[in-house]
Amino acid sequence: MAEHIADLLVEIGTEEMPPKALKNLSQAFAVELIKGLEEHGLASQSHAYYATPRRLAVRVNALAHKQQDRLVERKGPALKAAFDSQGNPTRAAQGFARSCGVEVAALQQLQTPAGVWLVHRVTKPGRPTVALVPELIEQALARLPIPRRMRWGSGSTEFVRPVHWVTLLFGEQLIETAILGIRTGRESRGHRFHHPGPIEIATPAHYCEVLKKQGKVLVDFELRRERIKLQVQDLAGQLGGQVLLDDALLDEVTSLVEWPWAISGSFDQDFLKIPPEVLISTMQDNQKYFPVVDGAGNLLPYFIAVSNIESRAPEKVREGNERVIRPRFRDAEFFWRQDCKTTLASRRESLKEMVFQHKLGTLFDKSQRLMGLTQTIAHLIGVDVRQALRAAELSKCDLLTDMVNEFPKLQGTMGRCYAHNDGESAEVAVALDEQYMPRQAGSDLPQSGIGKCLALADRLDTLVGIFAIGLRPTGVKDPFGLRRAALGTLRIIIEGELELDLKSLLSKVADAFPAELTAHKTESQVFDFNMDRLRSYYLDHGVSVDVFEAVLVGRPGRPMDFHRRIRAVVKFRNLPEAASLSLTNKRIRNILRKADGQISSVVEERLLLEQAEKTLYQRLTAMTTDVIPLFEQGKYEPGLLKLAELREPVDQFFDEVMVMVDDEQLRSNRIALLNQLSQLFLRTADLSRLQN
Repeated sequence: MAEHIADLLVEIGTEEMPPKALKNLSQAFAVELIKGLEEHGLASQSHAYYATPRRLAVRVNALAHKQQDRLVERKGPALKAAFDSQGNPTRAAQGFARSCGVEVAALQQLQTPAGVWLVHRVTKPGRPTVALVPELIEQALARLPIPRRMRWGSGSTEFVRPVHWVTLLFGEQLIETAILGIRTGRESRGHRFHHPGPIEIATPAHYCEVLKKQGKVLVDFELRRERIKLQVQDLAGQLGGQVLLDDALLDEVTSLVEWPWAISGSFDQDFLKIPPEVLISTMQDNQKYFPVVDGAGNLLPYFIAVSNIESRAPEKVREGNERVIRPRFRDAEFFWRQDCKTTLASRRESLKEMVFQHKLGTLFDKSQRLMGLTQTIAHLIGVDVRQALRAAELSKCDLLTDMVNEFPKLQGTMGRCYAHNDGESAEVAVALDEQYMPRQAGSDLPQSGIGKCLALADRLDTLVGIFAIGLRPTGVKDPFGLRRAALGTLRIIIEGELELDLKSLLSKVADAFPAELTAHKTESQVFDFNMDRLRSYYLDHGVSVDVFEAVLVGRPGRPMDFHRRIRAVVKFRNLPEAASLSLTNKRIRNILRKADGQISSVVEERLLLEQAEKTLYQRLTAMTTDVIPLFEQGKYEPGLLKLAELREPVDQFFDEVMVMVDDEQLRSNRIALLNQLSQLFLRTADLSRLQN
């Protein structure tokens, strides 16, 4: 069997690629190539992706030499349409045979539950892998998530960066072709400085080791990432601290180097008087350095840089990095001192000169709306209204500081720092930072009551305002981050266990906008938009679509109430009675849908003739008394568990009672009984939506 498989290697050598996109591009290349191979019936054992600043590569292990021969079956006309009463082929049969390139006599018959059909079967030989691979590589490269492709030279080829070489091997064999306009070869390239010349790759199995030993290139992204992590951790330990590791920065640095070599540096301790967030942001965002902290998380006057060369003069490299960081810290120090000369409160009038959105007014207008909404939410959740108002009043003032102008990522964070400096209360200062939480999907939520109020007010104001001017997200475009805002809103309410009515809040938000914006017309749109985000939230948490849809039918306005219903239905569907009651609810919904005229839920006991319907009515009446108080208190789990006890009388009812009888009074009364039962279940969810 070994002679029928071989390893495949493809390497696309380029100019330096964008570091933040490299990992995603390399993984997508591997996924798309494997997908193409599988779609063409080419089996393999495993695969690996490789990525450095100057290359994307994929190795596919034990790939079949050719496709399997496959039987192609083409269905023709039905037998009764293919031959006339004398058994002669009709024009339909002749035309089908001609299109298949055979005589009618060569066609076969296919027996199906729907009848007998003419069919043409032919064995199609599999194509060699070497013939298929070039087009599959081109297709995979064309599908990569590249927002803006480049052209180079006089050709029309486009890619993320200009391509300089392509290595393409199948076992020991070179697959000769052109990929992205470049002729393939068996040569790769080493490190730009340590080994700039070509390196011959004998087989895919030699690829990683040859580039490591000869070329000073670690092509394995994950291996290189781990080496960087170990190096910076080791250096931080030697400095008496711990490295402040950020996964995104670690990925970015890994994408910037082919032969990582970590080196430490230091800076003047006087700079530690600046808020540590500023120094950390400067090191991480501007310089791609790793900060060093002590055991308590306090910043130390050190950093760790990762070089792309193994220098013979490490001291000069260290001095160079220290020389670069010094003026950046001096600028930050200057911004801090200048900003501290003016309080946040005194900057508020200047917000009138900063446009939030030209149809929605200035940042001053937005902060005015936030004050009203924050006050409302503070009343509802029981936090200090005066402090909440102050936080809303100052919420956007740090956007006018030099520091935030230089480091936009620090909005809110600098608000907290300047509020402390101005002598504002700790609660207000923390809320100014927490208003932007969660800053990204899955990140930390605001923990303080005032922070939750302000974070919710900010997001809801943006959602209603942007919808009101007709700029809701379309497709993948979401320039105002409304999907993130909606998900953040829902997470704050649900995970913060806030008993807030989203529909009511949206109405309050709309009240604050000018009448000409007709914001009230968008309330239901914004609510539905939030429900779409809520669907994604629960899917990410393992809740199935049918459970979500069952609860959504009732359109609960309170996210926490929605959450309790979800938990109740999830627990209910694990009960032995769940499948039967779900089918029963489907059956009831169908009966109610087909019922003529107005459906009542008032049952006349005198019209109950059968014992089964009497028993169901008695049990349902008693059950209603028990479960309605539970549902009204939001105790859906015990309420549904109680309703599960109705399975036996419900099953007996459908076994023994005919609902759609001729007698109109009896029929209407039985439909009313079923409607009463349905309405009781609907107080939690529409169980007919559950899939068995």
